[in-house]
Order: sequence, then C-alpha cells, then structure tokens
Amino acid sequence: MNQMSRRQFLRVTGATIAGSSIALLGFAPATAMAEVRQYKLARSTETRNTCPYCSVGCGILMYGLGDGAKNATASIIHIEGDADHPVNRGTLCPKGASLIDFIHSPSRLMAPQYRAPGATEWSPMSWDDALNRIAKLMKADRDANFIEKSADGKTVNRWTTTGMLCASAASNEVGYLTHKTMRSLGMLAFDNQARV
Repeated sequence: MNQMSRRQFLRVTGATIAGSSIALLGFAPATAMAEVRQYKLARSTETRNTCPYCSVGCGILMYGLGDGAKNATASIIHIEGDADHPVNRGTLCPKGASLIDFIHSPSRLMAPQYRAPGATEWSPMSWDDALNRIAKLMKADRDANFIEKSADGKTVNRWTTTGMLCASAASNEVGYLTHKTMRSLGMLAFDNQARV
C-alpha cells in the first residue's frame, strides 16, 4: 500500500466502486440464494404464530416437516420473522431468533404440572383436568369471598381475593373479551403484561 502511486490508488478505488455499483444494480446472485431457501423449505408446512417471549407480540413463521404418522414424526425445522406482520415486519430479536432451541429443549414443559399439597414432586396432568381444577377453585373462592354490598349498603359486587395477570401476545379483541369477562365476575385485581 505504501508503494502504490496516487494514480494506482484511484484506479483501485474506481474499480471497487464500479464493482459494488454493478452488484447494487441487480447483477448479484440474490435470485439463486432465494431459490436455495425455497428448496430447503419446499416440502415443509408453514404456520403463522406469535413469539411467546415478551409483550411485543412479533409474528413468526414456523416451518415443520412430518405429519405425525408413525413413519414421519412432526417437527419444527425452521423459524423466521413474518415479513407481513405489522409489529416486526420480518425481524426478530435474538431471543425470538433462537425459538427453535426453545421448542426442541429437553427441559420444555409439554403439559400442565400439578404438585399436591405436601408432595415434593410435580406430576403432569391433562389440559382438561387443569382447566377444570382452576374453574372449580375460582368458583369456590368467589362463592366464599364475593362482596355484594359495602358497609354503608351500596351495591359494589366485588371479588377482591383473586386476581388475574394476562399476557399481551393476544389480539386487542381477545384482551377486550378477557377484561370484560373478569370484570363481569367482579374481579378488581386485573393486570396485563404490556400495561395497555
């Protein structure tokens, strides 16, 4: 570099600018790379979903192979940001980009867990059993602690012993319905992850 003359430096610089300009004009192998990507995912099934990590609610595309039959176990093989999603426009944070590891983690819980009073171990239970147990416990608590009238005789209809914390990865409509349902039960302690 020290032995390069000014004229040689200008030639090298000009050639570099011309080469990069040609690449920007469309003479780069972008089409071939896109075809390779399509080929990789050609046999897979695309599923749109929402990233579970934070309250932003980024859209993701999950690609899976297999149909769940004995000879082809269903498995997610690739995850990327959804370019058509209005929140993230195809981008993902580092945690969202590593969702494939989250899905295939050996320590991932696949069913609700229950620990009986006095027990030291957690045991899996079905979703139906878990939801029925939650509903029964909520009804028992509401029946025991519901306040219809205040001390001065005003109708208040409140349930102050139970609260609800909701995630924000759902749509506005789901959030509205959840809020209305909990308020109709008289629940006062209600919060959302995104504070909206």
